[in-house]
Amino acid sequence: MSRAAPVAPPALTIYRTAALGTQAELVVTDPGSLVVAARILRDELDRIDALASRFRADSEISALHRAEGRRTGVSEGLFDAIRVSLAAAEATEGAVDPTVGGALCRLGYDRDFSKVAGGRSRRLPMARPVPGWRSVVLDERDRTVTLQPGTQLDLGATAKALAADRAAAARYHNYHNLFYIAPAEGFSVGLQGGRPGLGPDGSVAIFSGGMATSGIDGRRWLLGDHSVHHIVDPASGHSATPVWWRVTVCAATCVGANTASTAAIVKGQDAVAWLGERHLPARLLAVDGTVTVVGGWPAEQVGTDGAER
Repeated sequence: MSRAAPVAPPALTIYRTAALGTQAELVVTDPGSLVVAARILRDELDRIDALASRFRADSEISALHRAEGRRTGVSEGLFDAIRVSLAAAEATEGAVDPTVGGALCRLGYDRDFSKVAGGRSRRLPMARPVPGWRSVVLDERDRTVTLQPGTQLDLGATAKALAADRAAAARYHNYHNLFYIAPAEGFSVGLQGGRPGLGPDGSVAIFSGGMATSGIDGRRWLLGDHSVHHIVDPASGHSATPVWWRVTVCAATCVGANTASTAAIVKGQDAVAWLGERHLPARLLAVDGTVTVVGGWPAEQVGTDGAER
């Protein structure tokens, strides 16, 4: 289980690169490890993009979509990425569902976000549930995937986090002499500000595992007259009802953390109890600016009404 505690951020060396329709940032406290770490990260990002980007016609997942329901053999990498996404769906009672790809396309998010951010001149589609993660059939023996005709997968809630976990594991196992175990004070991680126009919300230290933030403010656009965002409620096929601007979660892995933070956005008011029951340290920033912390997250934040949450 990850632990979190307040900490002053140390001096950092940062590598930034565009990847997967967003910006990836690698932060190290040892400048001498940056080149090796950046190469490992870049390799993993390129790999997952070629496997799982629904915006690339030449990606493996796009080829799977074109199979239109036929049983299709896939690479070990894509098979594992889909398997991880289905495990996330099961762990969240379907709140994080990889079959939301078609719903995202109907909401206008059918291309790189830079081409969507300016808005789309479409009507809001009628609410309807997504095909559902149980409709995806994996055959471990033959390494095949079968989708219902018309189903499109979106692995955004797990694939990027999987790349982060894989990059971290590769850095440790292949170059462990260049990296070290977390110091006694932990590794400092800045918390991205969730309200428009505001800066970072401080930092915390993590001692093990992963931390992830999901939010509805970074990828928002207008669909006709309707404001929508990229986190879909599988029950309706529409953007999840805005309750939280951002949710940050600590878990044993980055996949686990990102799965939980995305699920919290979808679950809305039920997220606090859900995270608490799973003993996951989390910080939830509501759309009204109040902050709620659960699972042992350090209670240093104060809500807009002056009450510590």
